[in-house]
Amino acid sequence: MTEVRVFLVDDHAVFRSGVRAELSTAAGLAVVGEAGTVAAAIAGIVSAAPDVVLLDVHMPDGGGIAVIQGVADSRGSSAPVYLALSVSDAAEDVIATIRAGARGYVTKTIAGPELAQAIRRVADGDAVFSPRLAGFVLDSFTGRSAVPEPRLDPELDSLTPRELEVLRLLARGYTYREIAGELVISVKTVETHASNVLRKTQQSNRNALTRWAARRQID
Repeated sequence: MTEVRVFLVDDHAVFRSGVRAELSTAAGLAVVGEAGTVAAAIAGIVSAAPDVVLLDVHMPDGGGIAVIQGVADSRGSSAPVYLALSVSDAAEDVIATIRAGARGYVTKTIAGPELAQAIRRVADGDAVFSPRLAGFVLDSFTGRSAVPEPRLDPELDSLTPRELEVLRLLARGYTYREIAGELVISVKTVETHASNVLRKTQQSNRNALTRWAARRQID
């Protein structure tokens, strides 16, 4: 079995540590580097020349798409294969990441053995998605996508990627503690993001925010 060299990109060190531990027991995979910021990821990927990059979608400074574009500018046709690993299963995130050049997209609920298998598959040239996410991609490229066209929404556009993740989970009814566990951040950090979301969207409380998100089809 040819060894697949993997580079981890996620802005949470604890999450990277967990993924690295899971992959350390998988045959034929070797983690050759990791990074928690876009700039460090681009430099690390160019230096380490991995086969597969396991890529978080939402990070400061442009997130996963900025990493893909930055590496392409630095390495051109020799860029690695990208497998997105995200807390988000929103159609717009999946489609935008695939259009940027990712070969697959899985969510952070995936089990360790399944993640290892997904990495091997994209390294072999397969495209890897869960059935629901695959539907988003197929609909997009056959012209049947339900993803709305980009629109001007100053309040929504003012949110950072992390605040948007918190907003989506709040809209789904998650508690602050559940959001903290999902995003691998502290409850206090969730409270700060939630407060920023309420302020930026000009909503008075969580119920009003949920209605605001529903009107914008954020779930």
